[in-house]
Amino acid sequence: MSRRLPAFALAGVWFCLDRATKLLVQANMGREDVFVVIPGFFNLIYTENRGMAFSLLSEGESEWRSFFLIGLTALVLAFVACILWQSSPKGLAASGLSRTGLSLVLGGALGNLYDRVVNGAVTDFLDLYVAGYHWPAFNVADMGLTVGTALVIVDLWRSRHREAA
Repeated sequence: MSRRLPAFALAGVWFCLDRATKLLVQANMGREDVFVVIPGFFNLIYTENRGMAFSLLSEGESEWRSFFLIGLTALVLAFVACILWQSSPKGLAASGLSRTGLSLVLGGALGNLYDRVVNGAVTDFLDLYVAGYHWPAFNVADMGLTVGTALVIVDLWRSRHREAA
């Protein structure tokens, strides 16, 4: 079996999971609804983010913001897809850990790109907070982007330590 199939399949599954959770939130929650899952730590909410991570660039009504964010996401998608498409066992996608991370990044970026193109904003619904600190709301696609990037960084760090030893 090709090394490509599992990588692109995981990206597709992550994209579908993201779409399904966003559709559930949109169909079952209003903007004012807050469902407390773990008191003092985790709620489900429904919000839309017109900006990027941590609501950067979300203020204002510039039409260039959407073009910029869609273009940036499309570049990330193309870059990651090209890396995963390579059949060579060398480079960034050589290890299973990096391929898994890149697959999660691909699925997450595709999920948020879909939202931006279709809705003009990304649906966020996971709300974490501890004491006075409130993390910006996020979604399953964002989890894929974050965890995937962390896996790639860990793999790069591990490979450098193996080479040094």
